[in-house]
Amino acid sequence: MGRAYDYLVVGAGLFGSVFSHEMKKQGRSCLVIDKRDHVAGNIYTSLKRGIHVHEYGAHIFHTSSRRIWEYMNGFAQFNHFVNSPVAFYQGEVYNLPFNMNTFSRLWGVRTPEEARERIREQIEEEAIGEPKNLEEQALSLVGRDVYEKLIKGYTEKQWGRPCRELPAFIIKRVPLRFTYDNNYFNDPWQGIPVGGYTAIVEKLLEGTEVRLQTQYRDFLREQEEKACRGEESISFKKTLYTGMIDEYFGYCFGNLEYRSLRFEKTDKPECENWQGNAVVNYTEREVPWTRIIEHKHFNFGEGSGTVLTREYPAPWKPGEEPYYPVNDERNNRLFARYQELAAKEKNVLFGGRLGQYRYYDMDKVVEAALEMAGEELK
Repeated sequence: MGRAYDYLVVGAGLFGSVFSHEMKKQGRSCLVIDKRDHVAGNIYTSLKRGIHVHEYGAHIFHTSSRRIWEYMNGFAQFNHFVNSPVAFYQGEVYNLPFNMNTFSRLWGVRTPEEARERIREQIEEEAIGEPKNLEEQALSLVGRDVYEKLIKGYTEKQWGRPCRELPAFIIKRVPLRFTYDNNYFNDPWQGIPVGGYTAIVEKLLEGTEVRLQTQYRDFLREQEEKACRGEESISFKKTLYTGMIDEYFGYCFGNLEYRSLRFEKTDKPECENWQGNAVVNYTEREVPWTRIIEHKHFNFGEGSGTVLTREYPAPWKPGEEPYYPVNDERNNRLFARYQELAAKEKNVLFGGRLGQYRYYDMDKVVEAALEMAGEELK
């Protein structure tokens, strides 16, 4: 005999933590395991000299759902941070998203009408009918100047291949804003939790047993061996798996593609303000990193000194950390085959960006986890 749980939750990230919290509220028991040595997954924040450091890249919470905003505010106070990144290109500085400040810097225009006319002229000069690749798609949407300076190099670094070799559907649209507004998101609610994201997840998991540095397969094997020896083991009725769906099935159809990231952190205790903004993108192909994050600006200059993170896109292979699913036609077909297998797993749920092979903003992660919990509680 041993301890019995209603759910084994594989992954202590945002999806698994929200699901576990909702289950616990309704009297269901969960055991949460995670292969890392900390909770919170990729939204994990550490604290260095009073600065909350986003260890796995910049995470700005934003949503158009009042319900999700109020839900998250139940676990943290959010500040009024507005995401307004800038881009560096060959010594020039441009505002993002592409707006009137960007167009004024590019062409010296002052009015929306002038900016629209310049973009229209450049699109007509390209004379592209049906775009055959990402480059042609971008040129047909924004013209040569915006593409060359602010899209081309950044995109090629992100995907690891030339834009001419990338499918057109990756860029379905390019947001052009003809106002002098540098707010990157259109959502009415956005901000950064004052105490960091880790504190939110810790609150979500209060009262729930969590085992870190625990691999899923190793955990199952250990429990099976204990049961065979007649020792106390752990049992559970259902599993929520938030890891890679192809890994769960042993890559039996081959592995799905992902893009990975490498982070290079620099501690500057002697410097109080290094780049003047939380996020600066580097859009030249020749600069190896895509962006530099200065973490203290997420909380308006908190702490002493400063901490920077350079973010480098990287190819992914099994064993590396997957960050972005490559949702092209080949991978979507392969994922559909894994979904068919998943549907046959009667007591296993698959959730999150890896379990569902899709990119999720944080608010959509919370929303999907709440929806799954609601279905389970019916």
